Amino acid sequence: MSSILIKNGTIADTVTETPADVLIEDGRIARVGSLGDVSADKIIDAAGMYVLPGLVDMHCHLREPGFEHKETIETGALSAVKGGFTSVACMPNTNPVIDVPALARYIIMRGEEAGYARVYPIACITKGMKGEELTEMAALKDAGAVAFSDDGRPVSDSGVMRNALEYAKTFNLLIIDHAEDKSVSGDGVANEGANATIAGLRGISRAAEEIMIARDIVLAETLGAKVHIAHVSTAGGVELIREAKQRGVRVTCETCPHYFSATDEEILSYNTNAKINPPLREQSDCEAIIDGIRDGTIDVIATDHAPHTREEKNREFDLAPFGTVGFETALSLAYTYLAETGVIGMPGIVKLMSHNPSRLLGLPVVSIKPGAMADVTVFDPECEWTVRADELSSKSKNCLYDGWRLKGKVIHTIVGGELKC
Repeated sequence: MSSILIKNGTIADTVTETPADVLIEDGRIARVGSLGDVSADKIIDAAGMYVLPGLVDMHCHLREPGFEHKETIETGALSAVKGGFTSVACMPNTNPVIDVPALARYIIMRGEEAGYARVYPIACITKGMKGEELTEMAALKDAGAVAFSDDGRPVSDSGVMRNALEYAKTFNLLIIDHAEDKSVSGDGVANEGANATIAGLRGISRAAEEIMIARDIVLAETLGAKVHIAHVSTAGGVELIREAKQRGVRVTCETCPHYFSATDEEILSYNTNAKINPPLREQSDCEAIIDGIRDGTIDVIATDHAPHTREEKNREFDLAPFGTVGFETALSLAYTYLAETGVIGMPGIVKLMSHNPSRLLGLPVVSIKPGAMADVTVFDPECEWTVRADELSSKSKNCLYDGWRLKGKVIHTIVGGELKC
């Protein structure tokens, strides 16, 4: 394995920013410091750039098996490293769904074959994602599953969710809940509000999300169990989680870049790439999400990378599927909308996009210290670029941010000491 020397960069961890060189040998961080006299097979000049622990995405959709026309594990993992992610955890709403150990092992095998980002499976909470009978979670964990979710569908039956949380507590497993009361959201396609009314689109009330967040908090508090809330999008959801944390409830949560960088004004042009679930909300919700990031209520920024083909998205708004791709824009959006605006610095972004997701998934926490696995992202904060959907590495190009101007770009991603981009 070749050695890599990253010179003149600034290492950011969860607390500090430190100018230093980094030497990578045999897949690990060998030395950190002033290494002017050191040679290596490849030298990267990172002057003016950040050298970050590799990013970890705990919520994405790679579509394989069953929906390879949208994305494959190979194309998704390539897109991930282009965005600075060295590890990703993919949701189980594939075909078939990931509800047996053989399929969890298949995901891991395909990720290893692809050879880009590390790929970890998230397995189903319930068999067939039907919300009725729990999967064999312990066996799925032994097969490599790092968490459990029926993402894309809520676990609507509170008794089933209670049983899942109790079982997960026994085996120290993480339950990730898609917080949506389908009896409230119904056949809505956009945030319930003035813009949906103007556009003539059926609305999805914030209550659909907040009712389920409240339920999960009550169950976790009752059982002393831990629960993770996926893709929080509303001001009320942030406040429910903030108050629960203050009471000592073992609840964590994530949001996504589109919930702090975009609003439901995007739907006024009937751009189906702005059709996302939960939907883009209003400016007041964006501000609440940012406040939750600032004060630590929100633990993770995940992508919810959700690829769909042009044919699927190029339909009437009501008929198009929910979702946008997100790997290759996530870090730039975080930098543009959080760091550049003074909400949090790069150490805060590292905490939200590397340290915390690793910790929650039970993965080794990535760091840039001698002896650590060499998962490294090199990020240029001064590079301004325009997002071009057709230039993204994802197999699908349904990008909300097509044409947006962002600041900061991933220049290199190193996984296990190997330069992937």
